[in-house]
Amino acid sequence: MSDLVLQQADSLISATKPGAVPVRAFFDEATFTVSYVVHDPATSRAAIIDSVLDYDPASGRTSSQSADAILAYVQQENLTVDWLLETHAHADHLSAAPYLQAKLGGKLAIGAEIVTVQTIFGKLFNAGTEFARDGSDFDRLFTDGDQFQIGTLPAMALHVPGHTPADLAYVIGDAVFCGDTLFMPDYGTARADFPGGDARQLFRSIRRLLSLPAATRVFLCHDYKAPERDSYAWETTIGAERAGNVHVHDGVSEDEFVAMREARDATLGMPRLIMPSVQVNMRGGHLPAPESNGIRYLKIPLDAV
Repeated sequence: MSDLVLQQADSLISATKPGAVPVRAFFDEATFTVSYVVHDPATSRAAIIDSVLDYDPASGRTSSQSADAILAYVQQENLTVDWLLETHAHADHLSAAPYLQAKLGGKLAIGAEIVTVQTIFGKLFNAGTEFARDGSDFDRLFTDGDQFQIGTLPAMALHVPGHTPADLAYVIGDAVFCGDTLFMPDYGTARADFPGGDARQLFRSIRRLLSLPAATRVFLCHDYKAPERDSYAWETTIGAERAGNVHVHDGVSEDEFVAMREARDATLGMPRLIMPSVQVNMRGGHLPAPESNGIRYLKIPLDAV
């Protein structure tokens, strides 16, 4: 391990007993998204990671069924929420963080490079002067190596750009929550063709993650079931990713990965919910303000992407 931040992350993981951090997963099959509640057994303080607000694009209706399952679990376990963590500004689902924050409290956090995402997509959606583009929709902007606590649990933010400029992975105890950067070993890696994405940067971010201890538990933000696999899965280890990730296992060079990723990305369509998701999530999951008739509206830019 060559950099100081990774040395600190390694020390954090090594100081935690394997399996000592309780993690509860919530899978939203409509968007193939996994949200997590992780908590400190000693203090019952918790963090919610990558929550989902249900959205029906045909009717424009939002609902809180997915978030309410998280809410019920937190209340059942008598947990106190310190953090609502976003790994990035998701392009495939709306965040339920503001809804959960209103019910449970806690600070809403994301990577500091969200300002880059806000600048890019603020222009696309022609966001007005009321949209600050300075990250102020969030309570905390993490930079690489920032450390924080969940009760007595040590945690750290790692900047892992490539999928988007703002992607973070969160190291919490013996686990890492890597967002869209990695998928299950049999499915591979995230796309890198969104505005601000970069396949070469993604490779370097992934190799950085794969420098963590082999036994580190890895919790993923999505699963789409690889061919010939019948069930969804979202937990693996750094060792398993290094040995078997079909895109980026040990031995794959940066140039090989970039050529594969760019060729593959050129065949992919846009995510079904990218337009509503990004314009909401770049604002911290806050929905647009109602207009004069009391109705909220989302924009769909025509012939622009």
